[in-house]
Amino acid sequence: MSEPIRPVLKDHKALVVGIANDQSIAYGCAKAFRDAGADLAVTWLNEKARPHVEPLADELQAPIKAELNVAVPGQLEAVFEEITKRWGTLDILVHSIAFAPIDDLRGGLLDCSAEGFAKAMDVSCHSFIRMARLAAPLMRKGGTMFAMSYYGANRVVPNYNVMGPVKAALEAACRYLAYELGPQGIRVHAISPGPLKTRAASGLKDFELLLNEAAKKAPLGELVDIMDVGYACAYLATPFAHRITGGTVYVDGGTNIVA
Repeated sequence: MSEPIRPVLKDHKALVVGIANDQSIAYGCAKAFRDAGADLAVTWLNEKARPHVEPLADELQAPIKAELNVAVPGQLEAVFEEITKRWGTLDILVHSIAFAPIDDLRGGLLDCSAEGFAKAMDVSCHSFIRMARLAAPLMRKGGTMFAMSYYGANRVVPNYNVMGPVKAALEAACRYLAYELGPQGIRVHAISPGPLKTRAASGLKDFELLLNEAAKKAPLGELVDIMDVGYACAYLATPFAHRITGGTVYVDGGTNIVA
């Protein structure tokens, strides 16, 4: 973007979960929110991830930084306790995490174990519901919640396997949360970016072929990047989008409309 965007999110408080490095979709969201004037809370998965994420949080001047593995009891609650203590309020929540055991991810759905399916569903979907439950009381003046999905939630994408049904459940959860939280002025969006070269995507078989196919299909003729996703989310978090909620927003250059 050639010029800085206006600080339309000044005084907004945003929690961004899912940054692994500077190629993460979550980082694009955090940077876009910060460019628009928001204050950030940023988490990293574990001590191994910390050296890759903490410098990015510092670069973004995030006053709240913490470890968060949603599969570890108490860690999610601890993050929200810190937000409550430091800010007492929250305006934006970004859930950009997904996980499935590698054997279950790379095998077909028929071969997915019950344990692997449950783990994928808990980390990739139900953790968003848990976050929403903790975030909603802090969004006293309304707010915006985002969860990252993918086209494979609605159409079969070869090699996406177990993550297809899991992301479909995540999109349904967004719709139901939008319905339940709407009376509180809280909007909920499933964001469906086109394929991106992120660390999470590297676990998918033949991902390079998927990238090439998406670039060929896109009416705009090119792949999106993390800032395309970030700025779309920043817009949806502003008052300009205060009557938009509950849908799946595609940020993919139009790929999803092409058969």
